[in-house]
Amino acid sequence: MSAAGHKNIIFIGVALGMLSAAAAQTIVSPAMPRIVAELGGMNHYSWVATAALLASAVTVPVVGKLSDMYGRRGFFIWGLVVFMAGSALSGAAQGFWWLVAARAVQGLGMGTIMPLAQTIIGDIISPRERGRYVGYLGAVFGVASITGPLVGGWITDNFSWRWLFYVNLPLGVAALAFVVAYLHLPHTPRRHAVDYAGFATLAVGLSAVLLATSWGGTEYPWGSWQIVGLYGLGAAVLAVFLVNEHRAEEPVLPLRLWKSGVFTFSNIANLAISMGMFGAIYYIPVFAQGVLGVSVTNSGAITLPLMLAALPVSVLVGRMITRTGRYKLFLLAGVAVMWLGYLILSNLDYGSTQAELTLAMVVVGLGLGAVMQTFTLVVQNAVTREDLGVATAATQFTRSTGATVGIAVFGTIMTNRMQTEIPAHLPPAARRHSAALFGDSGGGVGAVLDPSSLSHLPAPVVEGIQQGLAAAMHPVFVAGLPVLAVAFLATLLVKELPLRTVAFADMDRAVPGGRDDEARRLLLSGVALDWAARRIESANGDAPHLLRAAASLVGPDGGRSERERALRASREVIRPAARLLLAGYLLRRRPASGAAAGENGREEVVR
Repeated sequence: MSAAGHKNIIFIGVALGMLSAAAAQTIVSPAMPRIVAELGGMNHYSWVATAALLASAVTVPVVGKLSDMYGRRGFFIWGLVVFMAGSALSGAAQGFWWLVAARAVQGLGMGTIMPLAQTIIGDIISPRERGRYVGYLGAVFGVASITGPLVGGWITDNFSWRWLFYVNLPLGVAALAFVVAYLHLPHTPRRHAVDYAGFATLAVGLSAVLLATSWGGTEYPWGSWQIVGLYGLGAAVLAVFLVNEHRAEEPVLPLRLWKSGVFTFSNIANLAISMGMFGAIYYIPVFAQGVLGVSVTNSGAITLPLMLAALPVSVLVGRMITRTGRYKLFLLAGVAVMWLGYLILSNLDYGSTQAELTLAMVVVGLGLGAVMQTFTLVVQNAVTREDLGVATAATQFTRSTGATVGIAVFGTIMTNRMQTEIPAHLPPAARRHSAALFGDSGGGVGAVLDPSSLSHLPAPVVEGIQQGLAAAMHPVFVAGLPVLAVAFLATLLVKELPLRTVAFADMDRAVPGGRDDEARRLLLSGVALDWAARRIESANGDAPHLLRAAASLVGPDGGRSERERALRASREVIRPAARLLLAGYLLRRRPASGAAAGENGREEVVR
């Protein structure tokens, strides 16, 4: 099998794992009414989703660091096995809290599979070539988002809600077979100083903050002692975590990563974009059902235009990144188009049509497709091999945090405005009954969207409710505009680094044949010079010694300033030398590896 074919086989395996984990986040939602009707637990309805999301969010940074220390393969296999075990236990649940516990187990697997799938791709494929694979991963995520609710509703109606969980098993087994057979990444075992205190404080602190964010305004009022206490606990424990990270020999999340503008601003933008993405996915259906009267039966298909627009753009942008080696322009354009889509959403009102809503979703989707997975590539390209797992996990964590925060913040805005807007739009005779009709809050969204709650009401009252809901949704979509503006500004501050052309795995592999040492020296020297050139060209006063050394390679006529001479040295001396060394590496290894090496050049895979 050719090297490129081997890479594709590995990609299929990790993509299958990612597909099953991503679909598990959305496939259950259409069946929740039937699940709680059978198992009970209506008062704790949200726990089924919260348990999985919380377990996943806490697992992501922990597994990212451990995979850097002990290798990816074992943890990815472990994640698949745990995910399948959680799926089987969920399908066999005999009570509500059994299901909640099983979903937490499933979340542990999800939190392992999602970041490691992207990290493994980062191991075996160079950033320059990785662009198109990132596009495919974006398509996988989009397919999961589209098919999850649709397949979930169909399975629930035609079989049983339990098959929503059992359907993950064949996908997991297929992914496991690919990974066990083909994924063999090199890893040199050595002793590590495991940061147990960091793992513990991070898990407790994140759990407290995420629980408070998920429960605020739903389980408990935002100002209640439970929510305030959880936020206080989370802040205190995370402060201890930061102190510990300064002292730890091998910290869970190295704080030095945040000194990199690429890492910091990419994660800020990633968080804000995730808030906008999930704000649209969660609250566009509310507008469609509550204002436009779209059938609840078709609720799973409401956001279909958004994802159908995102899929081809994700693949196209990935290919363009691979072809051009540039990514910042695509990111800026994507965020700007998302902002335009939210602007259209913010102008929808009671008189809007479904065609106008569809247009807004398509525009949001076009922008989303350009940015959905690209920030992971940007971050991976900016870090060393030793930090690849934890850096990738950080982008996954900011994405899930953005989803949690976005859903909570936008939901709070909506429910608060519903309390005033719905009574204000009701006929005078019906206003005094609004609390009785919609709960003490004056606007429970479930009642507003439930046809059985509205069917017995007079037409003027139903019309007033729809007008009030439209008015309440307006500030929700308006809130997305500054959030995406922050994403745009953060993206603007991301420094575009040239994409590396050599995969990390190629650096670690033992070179075949009798000339190992010489070929390895050529490879590592070429990669080191390539890194130095990229660092010189992106330096902004933060690498004075490197600039001084580079400037000394050209004469005084090479430029007026030290930086100009360093840039000229990078272009005319260092980069050509790097290319020669890498070409020498390929020539040294070609006779030993036969035709496959001749065909694929640097496209090598660890076997």
